[in-house]
Amino acid sequence: MSSYQDLKNKVVLVTGAGSGIGEAIALRFAQQGAQVAVNDVDEAKAAATTEQITKSGGSALATPGDVSNSEDVDSMFSATEAEFGHAQILVNNAGLVGPMLHFFEADESWWRKIIDVNLTGHFLCAHRAARPMAQAGSGVIINMSSGGATRAHRAFTAYDAAKGGIEAFTRALALDLGPYGIRVNALMPGSIDTSGLDADQRTLRGENIPMGRIGEPHDMTGPALFLASEESAYVTGDVVKVDGGMLAQQRSATVDIKPPSDFPALEDLA
Repeated sequence: MSSYQDLKNKVVLVTGAGSGIGEAIALRFAQQGAQVAVNDVDEAKAAATTEQITKSGGSALATPGDVSNSEDVDSMFSATEAEFGHAQILVNNAGLVGPMLHFFEADESWWRKIIDVNLTGHFLCAHRAARPMAQAGSGVIINMSSGGATRAHRAFTAYDAAKGGIEAFTRALALDLGPYGIRVNALMPGSIDTSGLDADQRTLRGENIPMGRIGEPHDMTGPALFLASEESAYVTGDVVKVDGGMLAQQRSATVDIKPPSDFPALEDLA
């Protein structure tokens, strides 16, 4: 396992760190000696990840809150600053995938909720983190994209629109913040098992991926450390794919969670 000595004692805030990719990233930063602020909308999940870190001798603080709510965002950053100092690294991981709806099943409230959590949440957290970073002359922001940013999932119109926005946001923010010593990049996960799929589901997903297997949350941690460290000091405005080669091929319908056979029937649209 690679060691990034420059991450020791750095203050890292990871959103959506109560489970899945965010949890894995928070734990890996703690293993490197970073001080980790653990955010999740679920207070119990944030506390559980924090406890994992502290029990293993690491330094962590639970900062629960909804990333789409500006008051919650300010509170979690203020708590981090009071405990550790300003966040030197922000991992914008929090996101909302579902409910999965075909476009004909969707409504405005569904659209706004998914856009607010996935895209507006990235803006609010980055906006709150960037000023102290700029005053210090350095900082790292890592956003979380998806293959849906440049391709598409079935029944994921809002999610894919948000992820496309995140990649555009990443590029634009890198230009605005570069002169202040702040680097901004994004990670693009492929098919990562964050929900404990059964063996048949894992086989079905994995057989269409060039690497021959579905991804695990820990597969995201090495790339996150690289983008946060001085090893990537001249990398900004980029998107790093962590997908086992999935986007290097044309994606078949069998890989999607909701195939065309599950779409609304035409007679139901009348």
